[in-house]
Amino acid sequence: MKAITGIVVAVLCVATVCAQEKEKPRVFVTDSQSWQMSGGFGGNSDGFGGGMSGGARPQTAEIIKTFGEKCKDCIVTIKKEKADYIVILEHEGGKGFVRKDNKFAIFNGDGDAIRSGSTRSLGNSVKDACDALQKDWSSKGKKADEAKTNE
Repeated sequence: MKAITGIVVAVLCVATVCAQEKEKPRVFVTDSQSWQMSGGFGGNSDGFGGGMSGGARPQTAEIIKTFGEKCKDCIVTIKKEKADYIVILEHEGGKGFVRKDNKFAIFNGDGDAIRSGSTRSLGNSVKDACDALQKDWSSKGKKADEAKTNE
């Protein structure tokens, strides 16, 4: 009898731990449409010359990697239809150090923008998006708990 009681207690403990493990929000990161341009021109009385280069510089993989490092309480997914949030983050290269060149926007599952902004570094854009995501996600959890309590 003690063995059966022990097994029942163990099963109940495992079930309680599994139930308490909180669900993580799923995030879809859109393809980055980042661009970078650079160039220069110069000359004197003997001649004039210059050059320019640039083009698309997508950073989607870098953004996903940074999300994995800075926003550990979320899951990055490749399936947009399974995501709870969608993040758009774009880098504008070729700007000076003082100017903000990383822009982000984060949308909830209903398509509503919950935060947008610009920062000097990719990491700070991810951090700001992650903070907004976590705040929104925790408020949804509180609303769900209140709805269960009121039933």
